[in-house]
Amino acid sequence: MKILESGENYLETILMLSQKKGEVRSIDIVNEMNFSKPSVSVAMKHFREDGYITVDENGYISLTEKGMAIAQKIYERHTVLTTCLMKLGVSEEVAKRDACLIEHDLSDETFEKIKEACARF
Repeated sequence: MKILESGENYLETILMLSQKKGEVRSIDIVNEMNFSKPSVSVAMKHFREDGYITVDENGYISLTEKGMAIAQKIYERHTVLTTCLMKLGVSEEVAKRDACLIEHDLSDETFEKIKEACARF
């Protein structure tokens, strides 16, 4: 099943927050993504039901293996594309924004070729 771009962004955010803070709750996602509490609550319910996350009795969110695979893939794309665009002379702010726009739509083949090319310069 293909996960939607918004879902990929949620999972990537959970990964980044867990790396930064160690523990992630829904309110952390609300604050990071500037979404409403109800929207995040509904999304977390769906991710839990679909096996992308677990939520413990204290409300802490963890990525499952399935969720982690998607989050890591998107995070790698984001960081590689941002770095590559900055190497081309794009400002950091624009590079981050543009990387976020294109990270979801590239084929694996195209991403790998971009990654290889950027490693050369």
